[in-house]
Amino acid sequence: METIFEGRKLVIATKHKKEEVIAPVIESALGVKCFLAENFDSDALGTFTGEVERLDDPLTTVRKKCLRAMESANCDLAVGSEGSFGPHPEMFFIPADDELLMLIDRKNNLEITVRELSTQTNFNAELISTEKELLAFAKAVVFPSHAIILRKGKDDFTGMAKGITDKDLLLQTFYALKETSDTVYAETDMRAMYNPTRLKVIEKAALKLVEKIKSTCPQCYTPGFDVTEVKRGLPCSWCGLPTRSTLSYIYLCAKCSYPKEAMYPNKKTSEDPMYCDMCNP
Repeated sequence: METIFEGRKLVIATKHKKEEVIAPVIESALGVKCFLAENFDSDALGTFTGEVERLDDPLTTVRKKCLRAMESANCDLAVGSEGSFGPHPEMFFIPADDELLMLIDRKNNLEITVRELSTQTNFNAELISTEKELLAFAKAVVFPSHAIILRKGKDDFTGMAKGITDKDLLLQTFYALKETSDTVYAETDMRAMYNPTRLKVIEKAALKLVEKIKSTCPQCYTPGFDVTEVKRGLPCSWCGLPTRSTLSYIYLCAKCSYPKEAMYPNKKTSEDPMYCDMCNP
């Protein structure tokens, strides 16, 4: 790994201070020197508030971020992230922060991506009618350490104010918007520099990315040797029939296609009968 990354420059594709948590992790693990591209504008690919629509899926968007930052900085190594916020895909009533973190190395034709899905988020939005409701919303989203955005409506960007971290400014903006609107739309500012909770999730993703990079192919030693398939069928301890539980992980090198099967990744060779469709239908 050192022969691939050691001593190289790496551009972080951000304008929202994500480098504060990404750079220390990446520099320490890979021996690179992180920097920012001066003219890079990630908002051109979409904003959380919606005034610039994100046209692509998150994976395509983060890839474009990396490539544009590399072009802007004349660099062949980049890391970028893209966050999505909404209901958890399995626990629908719980909001979630879904972060993708990608490393692209054009010199070695590598693309390595990780995902961190977390329920640790203060993502929220609400139509506000009164000062009391506004202050209650502010408390719920951990204001003022986490910023708030105010505008006339969910799809009305008139008079929108972002990055509010001062109570007096919050109230002043609220009443200014109320002069021409019965309600005001309040939402958490999810930009990384205004949301310490999100920064922690991005840091976890950076640590996960480093671990994936450290996992190298046994045959060609290319970084990013990771699970590409989960095989079900762990046998029931009573009847011996296959269950839906994990039997093995399949690893596949993206460069040389070397395969590896890791049996019993959850450290057990049989499953409890309570999880067997035959013994406990």
